[in-house]
Amino acid sequence: MKLALLSDIHANIQAFEACLAHARAHGAEQFALLGDLVGYGADPAAVVEQARALSAQGALLVKGNHDALAVRPPGVVQTVGDSTAAWTHAQLNTSQLDFLDQLPLSLQHESMLLVHASADVPAAWRYVTDERAASASMDAASLMPEVRYVFGGHVHMQTLYYRGAGASLMKFVPTPGVALPVPRHRHWLATIGSVGQPRDRNPQAMYALFDTHKLQLTFQRVAYDHHAAAVAIRQAALPDYFADRLELGR
Repeated sequence: MKLALLSDIHANIQAFEACLAHARAHGAEQFALLGDLVGYGADPAAVVEQARALSAQGALLVKGNHDALAVRPPGVVQTVGDSTAAWTHAQLNTSQLDFLDQLPLSLQHESMLLVHASADVPAAWRYVTDERAASASMDAASLMPEVRYVFGGHVHMQTLYYRGAGASLMKFVPTPGVALPVPRHRHWLATIGSVGQPRDRNPQAMYALFDTHKLQLTFQRVAYDHHAAAVAIRQAALPDYFADRLELGR
């Protein structure tokens, strides 16, 4: 079975639809959405409705920090992420907000643990950007004996970590489109990148495919109409900064 892992969609319906189509064309039979459906982008309602449809078809979903912010926007804007929360909240109806609010912070499915940020304290939204943070997340997941794979997003980068023969942790930057063997005798953690707001100077959307039979993980990049997504942000009167980021991939 091929599971498509998508995270950090950020209300970018153009990127979301492109990744879904790419995944289906490459044999995806199930989907997992790893948080931050909304925030920054111009189409939160359309993205949430697409996510709800996937959920009804058996997709696995967890909550991201921007999903939580959209449900309860901060009274005082302190970060860039806070700045679109109130706008996003106003675009969503009660049913859509309830859907986001009820998403779990983490979800175990067979040998996988799905989480938006770090598995050690999911609600703290810690970034897994290096071996130390990845080790903390993997240590928390290892308390669940059957878990061998931790899949998350949040950092908007594609990275694979694994434990070697000893306790040391290895970090690997994958090549898109190349299937990587991820055997069960090791513990693995992958940050699968961002569908809707890549930050590696490449505007192409990111996601990953996990083949649960062959035990292979393939990181993907997908070209989409990022200019249309940027135009939608500007037409929604959101800050130009968010449109500029899409066009530059940063």
